Amino acid sequence: MAEIFVAHAGEMKDGDRRIVRGERSEIGVFFKGDEWFAYANMCVHSGGPACEGLILPQVVDVIDADRTHQGQEFDERRMHFVCPWHGWEYELKTGVCVGAPGRRLRKYQVVQRGDDVFVID
Repeated sequence: MAEIFVAHAGEMKDGDRRIVRGERSEIGVFFKGDEWFAYANMCVHSGGPACEGLILPQVVDVIDADRTHQGQEFDERRMHFVCPWHGWEYELKTGVCVGAPGRRLRKYQVVQRGDDVFVID
């Protein structure tokens, strides 16, 4: 297993990401809410750059007690990222594909040593 340098922790702000080159593929490394997440940068749909699109909160439907649709809102507790090729969404914390929950991106371990952040490939 190889350790790949990602960044100095202080260089990354909440919501930032870096794409690094692993031994076999590219890896998207995200920093959100004091946590690190890393996934293969290859969409399970069509091989696109899954980790390079928008990062946004989950969109949820607001349903009234009488079961009528009242609109939509964002749920900041559940962040997603979107493959820019065809819009396939992934949960930031798990890498699970929102539209096809049986599919997920390959997850990588992230380690921090002092101010240095590495991903294990």
